[in-house]
Amino acid sequence: MKTEKIIKPSSGYLILIIALLLLAACILNIIQLWLPVWLSIIGIVFTILLLSGFLAIEPNSSRVLTLFGAYKGTVKESGFFWTNPFYLKKKISQRAHNLETSQLKVNDKQGNPIMIAAVVVWKVEDTFRAAFDVENYSKFVEIQSESALRKMAMEYSYDNFEDETAQMTLRSSSTEINDMLEKEISERLSIAGIEVIEARISHLAYAQEIASAMLQRQQATAVVAARSKIVEGAVGMVEMALDALNQKDIVHLDEEKKAAMVSNLLVVLCSDRAVTPVVNAGTLHQ
Repeated sequence: MKTEKIIKPSSGYLILIIALLLLAACILNIIQLWLPVWLSIIGIVFTILLLSGFLAIEPNSSRVLTLFGAYKGTVKESGFFWTNPFYLKKKISQRAHNLETSQLKVNDKQGNPIMIAAVVVWKVEDTFRAAFDVENYSKFVEIQSESALRKMAMEYSYDNFEDETAQMTLRSSSTEINDMLEKEISERLSIAGIEVIEARISHLAYAQEIASAMLQRQQATAVVAARSKIVEGAVGMVEMALDALNQKDIVHLDEEKKAAMVSNLLVVLCSDRAVTPVVNAGTLHQ
């Protein structure tokens, strides 16, 4: 299996000077007729051929060189160079690229439809593989990134509401999920010589058809959890009140009165609205 071969061509400045001098000499010969004109014509054609071999490469860019279908090497160094005029030069950028996938509709592990999207930061590492092992490396990155995102979304639950035993979910384990997504995409793109710098989920939500039902469910779960804490605290406060009354011997209550007091205190402490008390102006038994 072939791999990338880095080459450094000749400097283009010396060849440029030679080509300009040759062109000037040919033009002067046509004017002065020092030598036969056909020599000047050949010289001009040769000069044009020389000029087609110049190569200017900007930073973080490269050129893949082929000669009659055979791979000859890759130029990665920036600068002005001259190569064989018959080389075909394919430009491949080695700058970092951002890919934001479209929002994909996928069923999670529990079968719930969710909308998910990701951002992938990538760059070309091996120009030979990017140029010759895949048809279009940019399109390859896009399709394989979406495929990896779909696969990962189907392997995990959105959250713990339906799968309480899940150790990792898409919503709660963002760091671990992003690391696995980056690894999965890197493995898929290695065939094209692509290095994945970063991959992370950029959008995660329930699909529109179940979003409102899931929101109500989450709200209900939150309300139940809050109520549990309120009741737990209220029971503790009632217990403290009864103990304080007994220790300070303020009032003696039979079981029936204790039950009524506990009921009233729980209503006051657990109610989600302001309670309006009723003052008993008579005796304790009225």
